[in-house]
Amino acid sequence: MISWRVPPGPTIARRARLHAALGDPVRLLIVDELMVSDRAPVELQALTGLASNLLAHHLDTLEQAGLIARSDSSGDGRRRYIRLISGALGPIYAPTKLASSGVLFVCSMNSARSQLAAALWNECTGAPAQSAGTHPAHHVHPGAIAAARRAGFDLRATTPRSLENVETLPPIVITVCDQAHEEVGSERMWSHWSIPDPVARGTKSAFDAAVDEIRERIQAFVGPTVNQQGAP
Repeated sequence: MISWRVPPGPTIARRARLHAALGDPVRLLIVDELMVSDRAPVELQALTGLASNLLAHHLDTLEQAGLIARSDSSGDGRRRYIRLISGALGPIYAPTKLASSGVLFVCSMNSARSQLAAALWNECTGAPAQSAGTHPAHHVHPGAIAAARRAGFDLRATTPRSLENVETLPPIVITVCDQAHEEVGSERMWSHWSIPDPVARGTKSAFDAAVDEIRERIQAFVGPTVNQQGAP
């Protein structure tokens, strides 16, 4: 006689909640979108065609299953962003394989988050990456340069540039700043990572946290990194 060992109850319950949440086509569509981009509810409404109350129901279900989190926009305070919780899907989904594609990272001043993201993308994947800003600063923020050095790469030679000076957009454009996304990326439905602004806090830990989150986002987007230099 074969004896089947039943896994512990909490594990079964967790898996059941996960499968139940993903068993609806609309929620599956939302999760597919959130795998590559944080989205505001209004953007998810445009994607799904749902009324706000029905969308809220689906988002509540995904949140209760531990799949999504919500955060206030650092740009338009009336907005919130929905993001997929890192690792929540476990082995159910394979990450997208887009490491070989060119990518452009955009933030408002192009002085920290987008510069770090472009350098991390190149360092992690070996693929080309660019960055730009909607209102570029005069220089890269010293805190970003220092955080890059601690992470094992160099931003000292980089210079902020305007998004208007990017002649040809690459296949992937990702805004890493709520303000920039709301200004230009939302209308174009560019992918968006709602990364807290380290410049606003100005601390070493804030810049290091931005590096860690961006690296985590890249790994989730393209799969395990090719080059782990500087990984924490």
